[in-house]
Amino acid sequence: MSKLIPSAAKLLSGATISKSTTPAVIASKTSYSTKSESTFEIKPYKLHKLEKGPATSATLTAEDALQLYEKLAVLRRIETASGNLYKEKIIRGFCHLYSGQEAVAVGMRAALRDVDSVITAYRCHGWTHLMGVSVLGVLSELTGRRTGCSRGKGGSMHLYGRNFYGGNGIVGAQVPLGAGLAFAHKYRGDGGVAFALYGDGAANQGQLFEAYNMAKLWDLPCVFVCENNGYGMGTSVDRSSASTEYYARGDYIPGIWVDGMDVMATREATRYAIEYCTSGKGPLVMEMETYRYSGHSMSDPGTSYRTRDEVQEVRQTRDPITSFKEKILASDLVTADQLKEIDTRVRKEVDEATKQAKSEAEVGLEELSGDIYYNNLEHVIRGIHPGAPLQHVEVVARN
Repeated sequence: MSKLIPSAAKLLSGATISKSTTPAVIASKTSYSTKSESTFEIKPYKLHKLEKGPATSATLTAEDALQLYEKLAVLRRIETASGNLYKEKIIRGFCHLYSGQEAVAVGMRAALRDVDSVITAYRCHGWTHLMGVSVLGVLSELTGRRTGCSRGKGGSMHLYGRNFYGGNGIVGAQVPLGAGLAFAHKYRGDGGVAFALYGDGAANQGQLFEAYNMAKLWDLPCVFVCENNGYGMGTSVDRSSASTEYYARGDYIPGIWVDGMDVMATREATRYAIEYCTSGKGPLVMEMETYRYSGHSMSDPGTSYRTRDEVQEVRQTRDPITSFKEKILASDLVTADQLKEIDTRVRKEVDEATKQAKSEAEVGLEELSGDIYYNNLEHVIRGIHPGAPLQHVEVVARN
């Protein structure tokens, strides 16, 4: 055990209320709101083994509102671009889109600290960007080009960044790894919390319950986040799960149900989770109820197991971007001109990155054995034949 602990540690690098503060400003000729702050009610949380949950109201400054809206818009635009690139056959292999689920990632990221870590499944493009990778770094990785965050060698399911551990292609496998990240946080004593995200389709995996057990035994600062988008591939939650209360699946681990279509709810829930875990109480389970507009992957039209009317109803009544937009406009936190300016800027940024991601070169064959290990002691990597090893090279310096 003593030998394993340091190794695990190495995984880580380190209604409205108005006030008189100055409103957020974006350099332009648009009209601005004169209101600086508003408070919004949040849909009640459901609690498991908790006497008190997250805040049931959220206060937003004008600056907060603009930043959250922009991040939501960027994620949606990235996924639109990704879908188009796939249809053009420029993105090959698997491609899983996050459209509809943006409020989960954006709200969570708004609450995370620099010391916290995140690991998720293969629907990871938006998370990668939020954790510090540029739009170009994401799209170039999807197209297999050298400007990708993994030098084009990982693709859609294997994107990484500082304190962001993917991007994992095996269903549910990232959850025990997330417990390991939490183990490292505790061992190092850095005060960090690990967030391990998975879908409702992975929620019945045995390895999740093994990870729950170990995390609680050692009271690890780990938040297990189930992004319940209603369908595991083409199977609805009602057909796959005897219990669809995923927030209560931890049994002896407390849990929270969150409206995952509300960016303010996900932000407040994450703040609560961090406070809970850093107080030494151990792990927590959060269920984010959300919805995906696309099929499971690009090869799935997404209409054989649900109706188009169902998808359209969610778009019209619960879309995370339009509903947030309506709230901040109705509260006079922002103006339509400001949001239009953001939309224009986001469109330009993503369009330019898309164009570059299509024109960049791929890496050369000399990088085939590059960056496989950190501090590789043997200096060589086994090739297709034991007698013909490959020289290991470091291409990108470790953060």
